[in-house]
Amino acid sequence: MPYDKLLEQRRIKPYQARPREVERLLKVAARDLATAEKILPEDLDWTFNIIYNGVLQAARALMLHEGFRARGPEQHLTVVRFCELALGPEYERQVALSDQMRRKRNRLVYETVGLVSR
Repeated sequence: MPYDKLLEQRRIKPYQARPREVERLLKVAARDLATAEKILPEDLDWTFNIIYNGVLQAARALMLHEGFRARGPEQHLTVVRFCELALGPEYERQVALSDQMRRKRNRLVYETVGLVSR
C-alpha cells in the first residue's frame, strides 16, 4: 500500500468519510479561491494565505476520498506527503509548489508582513 510509511509513522489514520464531507471541503476550496480573486488587488499576503487554504482543503478532500485523515502534529506537512504518494510523479512539481506555499504561509502568518509580491 502506498501509504504504509505514513500509517507506520502514525501521521494518518484510516477514516471512512461520507461523500458529503468530501463535497464540503471542495466547496470550501472553491470559496477560498473565489475570495482570493476578489481581494487580490487589496492584499497580496492574505490573498496568498487564502489560496493556500483552498489548496489545503482540496488536498484534505483527496485524503478523505482515499479513506484517510491526517493526525498528530504537522498535519499540513502530512497532507503534502500524502499528496506526493497519492498523485505520484506526474504531479511532483505541483506538490512541491504546495509545500513551498505551506512554508511561506507559515512565515506570513507568524513572522512577517509583505512577503508576497506580484
